[in-house]
This record gives sequence, structure tokens and C-alpha cells, in this order.
Amino acid sequence: MRSTTIKDVAERAGVSAATASRVLSGHSATSEDARLAVRTAAEELGFRPNAQARSLRKTSTQTIGLLLPDIRNPFFADLAHAVEQRAREFGYLTLFGNANESQEQQDSYVDVMLSQRVDGLIAAPQGEARDLSGLLAGEVPTVFVDRVVDGAEVPTVTADNAGGIADAVRHLAALGHTRIGYIAGPQATSTGRERLEAFRAAVVETGSDQDADLVYFGDFQSASGAAGARFLLDLAVPPAALLAADSLMSIGAVGVCNERMLSIGSDLAFVAYDDIEAFTLVNPALTVIAHDVHAMGRLAVDLLIAEIAGESPQSVVLPSRLIIRGSTPSLSEGNPV
Repeated sequence: MRSTTIKDVAERAGVSAATASRVLSGHSATSEDARLAVRTAAEELGFRPNAQARSLRKTSTQTIGLLLPDIRNPFFADLAHAVEQRAREFGYLTLFGNANESQEQQDSYVDVMLSQRVDGLIAAPQGEARDLSGLLAGEVPTVFVDRVVDGAEVPTVTADNAGGIADAVRHLAALGHTRIGYIAGPQATSTGRERLEAFRAAVVETGSDQDADLVYFGDFQSASGAAGARFLLDLAVPPAALLAADSLMSIGAVGVCNERMLSIGSDLAFVAYDDIEAFTLVNPALTVIAHDVHAMGRLAVDLLIAEIAGESPQSVVLPSRLIIRGSTPSLSEGNPV
């Protein structure tokens, strides 16, 4: 007969595995209702936490895991560097995993990191709570960075996605660019969803063109940015401006503009998401939606160290800001497509 697991307790109590784990380990970040439900379920099922397993988990390895969606993305490369350096200040080494925007690859790395008994885990996750049992089982302290998962009870460090996108659309609309093409991120990620929702709301707010064809769904990789630019620029009435929802898709879209001999800033206005160094080297430099990736990485480590110490840190939302450069002229200054 199969022994009762913490997942069985969580299902009986109607809570997540992470919540059940926190209750049974005496973690303070739980509600009274959750504590009552979990303890009742554990008693009914005859669940007894494995003392030997608890002891093993308390043995520090002085390592943390860092799981990122795509290490080729300059934003995530900068994030990894910030996490690694901050972790070293606390005496921790960092084990890296590259999910390659793949749920399956993400799960494989989670299994490996847990088997290596990392003391904590920082992840920019993809998928829904029900798909992330490995991450949310409460085996190790966990912090989400850049992305969140609805229903996951872990501290997070994120950017103000909605504010940044809204500022970009308002900026373009104020310059006269009211037909704006948007290359969206995958809707399986919180950042993809939040940025698209913010874009649509800002389009309505500014009275810009709400043509559904002006939104192309990409996957946060450069090839989809290129495909999105081709699709949008081939519309019967192409947009006067492009806004891409992350740095890699922006790079792909800029490449298509170059292929077609379109002069960004003269023929077409362009706004990119994330302020990576390469965007300042384009002529003209790209207007970008920026947030402090180094602060994001350092704060993620700080929250994780607090969790490892048994504390209950609060989530943090970092501000975004629009950095205006030469790629977004007014209609009178340029000759839009």
C-alpha cells in the first residue's frame, strides 16, 4: 500500500503542497484556516512527516539553484550575474539551469537541483501552479524572479510590467503614432500576459487603433520577433510604430527592419523592452522600457536568504521607466511606413 504523502494531505485540505509543507514544518507564513485544514487532513490520513528527510533537508550545502528561461537573453544573463555575485557575498555558490522556455526542460532542472540538495531556489518560472509541483512542494525555500505563478505562495521580485508598457504606448500616441504594432510574449508566462493586457488597456486609453491584427504573439525568442515584424510590416496598412515585449524579440524585429532597409527613427518608430547595452549601440539608439535588473537579482537573493533563515519576506515590485532615445520621433519628424 502506498504511504501517504504531503501532496495527499494538501489535496484533502484543499491547499497547495507548499502551504501544507509550511504548516507541518511550523512556518509562520500560513493562515489560521490553512493550519486547521492541513492539521485535520494530516490526522485523518495518518500522515507523519519523515524525521530523517527533515534532518537531511536541514543540512546546508551552501548552494542555491537559479533557473532561468533562456540564458541567451541578455536580460537573463545580467540577472544571473547579479544573483551569482550577491549569493557569493553570503557564502553561497550558484547552480544554473537554462529552461530554454520549455516546461519539460524546466522540470528536469528542478529535479536535478532538488537532488543536489540546494539550500534554496530562485526561478523565473513558466506554467501554472498545478504544473510546478516540484517547485512548490515546499522542499526548499523558493523565490520567483521576473515572473510569477498565480496561486503560488512564494515571495517574488518583479518589475512594474503594466506601468512600463502603458508609458511606452502613451509616449508613442503623444507623438502621433496611434497605429502601433505589438509583438507580444507567450501567454503561458505572467510577463507575457501582463504586458499584453497593459498594451490593450493603453491602446484604449489613448484612442489608438484597436485593430486585432496589430498584435502578433511571439515566444520571447528572436525568431518570433523577426516573424512578428514581418507579419506586422506586411499588413495592408502597416503600423507606424513597433513595440516588442522583450529584448530578444526586439533584436529579431530590428533585424527585419535592417533587411528591408527601413530606417528606425525615420521610417518607423520602435520601442524595445529591457535596457540592454546593445540597444544603445543601434543608430539611432532604441527607446526602451527599463528596470533595474541588478537590483532584481540582488533582492531575489536577499529574499531567499531570509527564507532560508526561517523568515517570511514580502514580495517586491520594482519600478519600470521609459528611456526615450532616437528611435521614437514624432510623425512630423519621420516618414512612417
